[in-house]
Amino acid sequence: MSYTIIGILLAAVVILLISGTSSKLFGLALKGSVRVILGVFLLFLFNVVGALAGLHIPINGATAVLVGVLGVPGIASLAAIQYFLL
Repeated sequence: MSYTIIGILLAAVVILLISGTSSKLFGLALKGSVRVILGVFLLFLFNVVGALAGLHIPINGATAVLVGVLGVPGIASLAAIQYFLL
């Protein structure tokens, strides 16, 4: 199944390259990917430090995107939700 997904993504990239799509699309995708990866890294660091205080934020797609877009305020909001609501 993972080979199918990789094949579809690779075919989409080749089609976009052949059709002459501007590099802005690839730059935007790259910037978004870097932000999500940094979001995962920040969540990991928070979970390591937050374990001392008993806080844990699950690392999944939604939390990674939220932290990637919002940064530290995203972590603070997720920690507040985890602490006060759950």
